[in-house]
Amino acid sequence: MNLDFSTFTWVHVIISLVGIVTGFVVMKGLLASQRLDDWTAVFLATTALTSLTGFGFPFAKLLPSHIVGIISLVVLLIAIVARYAFGMSGGWRPAYVVTALVAQWLNVFVLIAQLFQKVTALHALAPNGSEPPFLIAQTVVMVVFIIVGIAALRRFHPVTGQPATA
Repeated sequence: MNLDFSTFTWVHVIISLVGIVTGFVVMKGLLASQRLDDWTAVFLATTALTSLTGFGFPFAKLLPSHIVGIISLVVLLIAIVARYAFGMSGGWRPAYVVTALVAQWLNVFVLIAQLFQKVTALHALAPNGSEPPFLIAQTVVMVVFIIVGIAALRRFHPVTGQPATA
C-alpha cells in the first residue's frame, strides 16, 4: 500500500478514534457484565492497528510513542489470548479485564498527549507536555481508569453474567 504521508496520517487517526470510541463501549460492557463480542473485536483490532500504524511514521530513533506502542501491543496480545484462547476462564478473566482497560487507557493517554500538542489553547498551557495542566489531565484520567478497573473486576463475569457479591 502506497499512501502519501497526509493520507497515512488521517488513516492512522481514524483508526485510533474508532479504537477509542469502541474501547469506551467495551468499558461500559465490562461494567454491565456484558461481553459485547463484536464491539470488543473491533476495539482490539483497531487498537492493535493504531499501534502498528504508529510505526509507519518516519523516525530516526526510538521515541516515547514507540515505547507506548510496544507496551500496547504486548498488553493487547495478553487481552486477545485471555479472551479468545482461554475464554476468560479462571485467572484469564481478570487478566482480560485489566489488559483491555490498560489498552484503552494507553489510547486515551496518547489522545490527551496529542490534544496538548495539536490544540493551540492546550499547547499554550503545556508546551513541553510536562507542565501541571498536562499532568493533572493525565492523572485524573488514570484515576478514573483505576476506579473503573476495580469496578469492572468486580462486575464482569461473562459466563454467568452476574456481578460477584461482595
